[in-house]
Amino acid sequence: MILVDTHVLLFDALEPRRLSRAARHALAEGMESGSLACSDISLWEIALLIARGRIRPETDAVQFIDDLVQHRQVTVLPITPKIAVLSQSDNFTHGDPTDRLIAATALAHRARLVSADERLRKLKVIDVVW
Repeated sequence: MILVDTHVLLFDALEPRRLSRAARHALAEGMESGSLACSDISLWEIALLIARGRIRPETDAVQFIDDLVQHRQVTVLPITPKIAVLSQSDNFTHGDPTDRLIAATALAHRARLVSADERLRKLKVIDVVW
């Protein structure tokens, strides 16, 4: 499974040139194998960015988020009790709760995480691609 961070979904849709070569390759691999996923918290994070005016999609927010998920056939993974507890473990020192949940989702599903986040890339417990 290949789990994508929120900004990877957005870069892919709005600014694909910002994706690294390794990130583009991981997205293509995930599409081919049908194993591309994101945490459900990423959908909330995108809605928040739209509500705050940091992203201005050309469609309404619901359609924009639906299109992001459908375009790459992304499986949306829920926050489970295991993921919630993992996100609070000593494995993750990241202060951002959203990033902790995304990283914990990758760990719980034994997924590679595609992210440019330097703090996540330093984690030893998950494989982060950028």
